[in-house]
Formats: sequence, C-alpha cells, structure tokens
Amino acid sequence: MVLTAQQLEALMPDASQLLSDEPEMESSLHYAQLALLVGCLEWLWRDRLDFFIGANLTIYFSRQQLRNKDFRGPDFFLVKQTEKRPRNAWVVWEEDGRYPDLIIELLSTSTASTDRTLKKTLYQNRFRTPEYFWFSPDSLEFEGFRLVGHEYEAIAPNNEGWRWSQELNLYLGVENRQLRYLTAEGAMIPTPEEAAKQAQLQLAQERQEKMDAQQRAEALAERLRSLGVDPN
Repeated sequence: MVLTAQQLEALMPDASQLLSDEPEMESSLHYAQLALLVGCLEWLWRDRLDFFIGANLTIYFSRQQLRNKDFRGPDFFLVKQTEKRPRNAWVVWEEDGRYPDLIIELLSTSTASTDRTLKKTLYQNRFRTPEYFWFSPDSLEFEGFRLVGHEYEAIAPNNEGWRWSQELNLYLGVENRQLRYLTAEGAMIPTPEEAAKQAQLQLAQERQEKMDAQQRAEALAERLRSLGVDPN
C-alpha cells in the first residue's frame, strides 16, 4: 500500500525533536569543497527563494533509519521547489514526502566504499534522486549518475571532463583541483568573494576607460586649438 505524505507524517516521530546527526568532515579539503559548493550556488541563485541546500545534514525518512542509523545524510544535497528557510535536518514526512533532486558526496578514506555502493543504491531505490555525483578532494575522482527508469546511468563527460546536470542546468567539473559549477558556455560560477573582486575589477576598468576617453578628447581639443580651430 502506498502511503500519502499525510499518512506517512502521522506514523513518524515528532520532527521537532530531530536534529542533524552527522560526523565532522574528514579534512580541511572537504570543508573547503563543501563551502565552495554551497557558496557558489547560493550566490548564483541569490534572488530565488524556492530551493533548499543541505550541507552535511541528516535526511530522516523512516522509522528503521531512526532505530539503526545505517545511513547518514549526504555531504551536499539540493531540493528544488521548496521553501528556502533554515532547517535542523531534512525530515521527509514534514516536507510532503520530498527527497533531494540532486546529491553530491565527497569521498574520503572512511566513506568512499559506502558512497559508491550502499548510498548509491539508497539514493537510487529509496530516494529516487534524479542525479547523484561523487568527488574526492584528495584523488580528484569524479563520477556522475542520472536516474533513467529505475536505475542510475553514468553521465558521460564532455571533452573537458565536465558532466552536465539537468537539475542545476549547469556543468559540474574539476578545475584547479576543486569541483566547480560551470555554465553551458563554459564560464565558471564564482564564489561571492570572486564575484565581488570581478565587480571591482570591472568598475576599475570602466573608470580607466572613461579617463582614457577624456584624455583623448582633451588632446584632440588641444590639437584643434593649435590649428586655430575652436573645439567647441
């Protein structure tokens, strides 16, 4: 029997008591990579209020999971068409039965085997998450999968080694030993700090171009005056 979201919610514990139960990330490389994934997408979608990004946050989805805690939450996940607000955890029965639209796991020595096998099966069969990627900040191993029918199929990389995400409408690719978002045209999505620096550089360039144009105009006016021509 298929339960509705309301029936599922009625069977579940009080969600107000559920907090994220995730271990610390393995290294500073993993922290930096996670912050990069979150910060860049938050900046790109800064005018949107219809998504939620989970970073090292538990997804609660069943009584059995609450009892044995066999599976912890993804390192990074995205849920679209939902309210953008703070959450202590992602509680499926409190979110109209919604599971992530995209998941990214950051491989580490202690998690890589689980991420490639058990979690992949969980996300495919239980979560039915449309896209699943994993990336190792250490070895730079990078793979991506898209749900086709009932099974994940590998997403083929392009010539640069990037993989297209239909859920993001962006590429994911390894650049400078980091997993980055890139547009269909190949432009890298900046961090907020990179975007601010780019804006400052552009403003400085525009100011310089304005000064150069003014200097050229003054030089031309002086040349005309030397020829006895009133530049005005």
